[in-house]
Amino acid sequence: MAREAGVSRGTVSRVLNGGHYVSPAAKAAVDAAIRRTGYVVNRHARSLITGKSDSVAFLLTEPQERFFEDPNFNVLLRACTQALADRDIPLILMIAGTEDERRRNLRYIEAGHVDGVLLVSSHSGDPVVARLHEAGVPVVACGKPLGQTTRIGYVAADDRDGAREMVRHLHATGRRRIATVTGPLDTPGGVERLAGYRETLAACGLPADDALVVTGDYSRASGAEAARTLLERAPDIDAVFVASDLMAQGVLDALARAGKRVPEDIAVGGFDDSPAALSSQPPLTTIRQPWDRISAEMVRTLLARIAGEDPATVILPTELVVRESA
Repeated sequence: MAREAGVSRGTVSRVLNGGHYVSPAAKAAVDAAIRRTGYVVNRHARSLITGKSDSVAFLLTEPQERFFEDPNFNVLLRACTQALADRDIPLILMIAGTEDERRRNLRYIEAGHVDGVLLVSSHSGDPVVARLHEAGVPVVACGKPLGQTTRIGYVAADDRDGAREMVRHLHATGRRRIATVTGPLDTPGGVERLAGYRETLAACGLPADDALVVTGDYSRASGAEAARTLLERAPDIDAVFVASDLMAQGVLDALARAGKRVPEDIAVGGFDDSPAALSSQPPLTTIRQPWDRISAEMVRTLLARIAGEDPATVILPTELVVRESA
């Protein structure tokens, strides 16, 4: 390769390892030689020398069926894969929704087969975070890792402010009996969106009523069950803030079966602006999470962590998207 490019072996090595301390002309010569010869880096040989795998894990701590049902995970995986591909780094998908899956995946990670972990959908009390931290594995979480914020970095949308904006919007349209379907309360989205809902009710002068709060698990079925519960407890509700678009689809299903018109009788607001928001009938008013920015920041902060930098926290703004449901 050095002979083909007309440069030293050291220059070729520096180009292949990031291009640091190489002149533009030398880098161009090496790049041209790579194209002419079809040269491909032997990652196994490189890993033996550097002690690194040059790969990253996307670790989802949810059951396998949730990965296929919830469109947010696919959007996040696709964007993270692209952000790493731009740096020529492969991404390995791992699902750890059961104890056996956690054991196998942690054993693989702790053996050094990946350089770092993008952790998705962590729950408070989940042993995965502590195990990875104790093993010295660089980790960046998607969403605030409850109880672990001083130990690992994370990238999150501003869940609490997004909830505030949705409830303010529902109140501004004249709604006064605003219920909510929360996410699991051992997840950051569940906790933060509920807090934003409650804070905004108080700011708007609306009384807190526990009968108007039902917890779901981010699935469509749990949204439908929550809506049925709300209609039984408080048949006079005129709006529902739902902590995910997928659950909001379930709420719409249950309201339709109960003969309730949306938004005429009950307005519905979701969270995420996932593909589920557009496929709903009617299309959902929702809070948009900036998935592309979240993915890019997760990759950037993880690579910085792998390079030895301290854990970082990135909070990104959300955006209200108004459609027919509210």
